[in-house]
Amino acid sequence: MTLMKSFLAGCALTALVAGAAQAEPALIFDLGGKFDKSFNEAAYVGARRWAEETGNGYKELEMQSEAQREQALRRLAETGANPIVMTGFAFGDVLNKVAPDYPDTKFAIIDMVVDQPNVQSVVFTEEQGSYLAGVMAGMASQTDIVGFIGGMDIPLIHKFECGYAQGFKATKPDGKLLINYTGTTPAAWNDPVKGGELAKAQMSQGADIIYAAAGGTGIGVLQAVADEGKLGIGVDSNQNHLHPGNILTSMVKRVDNAVYDVFTAGTEMVPGVKVMDLAADGVGVAIDDANRDLVTPEMLAAVEDAAAKITSGEIEVHDYMTDNACPVQ
Repeated sequence: MTLMKSFLAGCALTALVAGAAQAEPALIFDLGGKFDKSFNEAAYVGARRWAEETGNGYKELEMQSEAQREQALRRLAETGANPIVMTGFAFGDVLNKVAPDYPDTKFAIIDMVVDQPNVQSVVFTEEQGSYLAGVMAGMASQTDIVGFIGGMDIPLIHKFECGYAQGFKATKPDGKLLINYTGTTPAAWNDPVKGGELAKAQMSQGADIIYAAAGGTGIGVLQAVADEGKLGIGVDSNQNHLHPGNILTSMVKRVDNAVYDVFTAGTEMVPGVKVMDLAADGVGVAIDDANRDLVTPEMLAAVEDAAAKITSGEIEVHDYMTDNACPVQ
């Protein structure tokens, strides 16, 4: 029987201290919650898979505000949780401050590099998976106009945008890409209403396929394109099932594998930077019963060819995090 301990908000953080000190792993979700059907939920799936396979328990905490980050990390470390995994770049500064105070605790952060001797930094080549999604969008578009809607306007999400643009332009050199972001604060990840509004605006300009890299905000994007009979592209988790027949694919980011691997390693987790790229099955595009009828044999062949060339190095997909200048738009 598995055991999951969930801690929420202020009083729950106090409860953490009262708990027995055990070397259970812990997972802290970023704003948006574990059931955002995207990034956080992928992390949750990995933790649950580990718990179900091992029969062991773990602690989890959903962030309710920015102010909780440092307190949550310290309280979890004080309860003996080890290792502690956190989702999202926003934990970076706090972790850099907290990790040295708990040298015997292992920490793992997803989507940010924190250079501490007890921290594993897990990063993904989102641009590679997004390139494949762009290839599919270029081949499926009837108007040669596609859209991209990002969540928080940060370099990490520009990685998705740039890779998508490269894949689309490789297929439709004269095609047009519309780009919008939902905000500049963490609230941008959880605003499906604004996501839907931006999607409608892009569709009014001719976009017939829209890629949403916006966490919970993307749910509104996918709903809007489905309502208009257009196609969406999901992100992080496989979102094809949300609107079968109206989601061309999902750019899956295997956050679930990252969390599962850290929990499996436990206190033996190796610090340093871990890169989860296309070759390591860290990113990719999802094809299943929900979208199979939308993916032609030619499209599948093009994706497989592009994936092989990216893996071999023949196709170099731009990493916006290393050079903030996307070669195509």
